[in-house]
Amino acid sequence: MNIKIRKPQDLGLLIRATRKHQKLRLDDVAGSAGLGPVFVREVERGKESVQFGRVMKLLQELGIELNANVTDEVLTNFKKLQADGVKPLPPKRPFSMKKVEAV
Repeated sequence: MNIKIRKPQDLGLLIRATRKHQKLRLDDVAGSAGLGPVFVREVERGKESVQFGRVMKLLQELGIELNANVTDEVLTNFKKLQADGVKPLPPKRPFSMKKVEAV
């Protein structure tokens, strides 16, 4: 069955429902996914500022697959971009502390 996820709270409730259905403790899922229990708790409660990559680890651990429903045109563009690959981000410039002279 498909469930529409419109906000972080929807995804959090789905994650919690899946974990409880599998009769898994929060700290067990966190540990097996390589995440902290506080992070998993925040995701389940719908915190909006969590790291997406870590959420994907949690979804994978619980066997939840995300799907996107898009138009054919978007799918065509996506496949082209996917074939081209993702350009790496430019390296960050090193942070430098400039000496500030007292006046």
